[in-house]
Amino acid sequence: MKNIAILGSTGSIGTQTLDVARKNEDLRVVAVSAGKSVEKLEEQIREFHPLLAAVWDEKAARDLKTRIADTDTKVVSGMEGLLELASMPESEILVTAIVGMIGIRPTMEGIRAGKDIALANKETLVTAGHLIMPMAKKYGVSILPVDSEHSAIFQAIHGEENKEIRPAILKSIEEGEVKMLRGIPKEDVELCKQVLWQMCENRKKMCNKKDSNYKK
Repeated sequence: MKNIAILGSTGSIGTQTLDVARKNEDLRVVAVSAGKSVEKLEEQIREFHPLLAAVWDEKAARDLKTRIADTDTKVVSGMEGLLELASMPESEILVTAIVGMIGIRPTMEGIRAGKDIALANKETLVTAGHLIMPMAKKYGVSILPVDSEHSAIFQAIHGEENKEIRPAILKSIEEGEVKMLRGIPKEDVELCKQVLWQMCENRKKMCNKKDSNYKK
């Protein structure tokens, strides 16, 4: 059985992680956290019975502590609470799904504690990748991308030789327009444009479908 701790369990990636845990008996949720979504966090605590719950907002943490006084779950708050969750000895995998640069310190703390990192927080690598990746190598832990875009890239290149992978930099994409592509042949640029255009078309269809369902 694998024990997982989740930073940001009330968000999209966090709730999807809990869905996976529901369907897999070999996964045990030992910690959950949120910014201040106390009601949602309480529901998760009563369902999964984690050892620890971390809440960024201290007032919300006090509220949660009162709400779950009849449980054995410990409530912590602020950055110190996130760091405690990240390094708790009971977990093996740390899912970092909180938004923004607030996730950097807990991620680094988890690496120091020997946790494999399931990373959904892009800002962590964008702003501190030069620190995170060498640290992961030093402590012998894996960085596993779980958010859609970088997980897709990870899966596409997994098992491939580095020399067979040509570098590409995507600065920004707006309606299929590639703002910056460097270091790859012209024909590959055109291929990227076609793929990105199709992605945008698919997204439009999804949005239109949602709007149609909403109107009903």
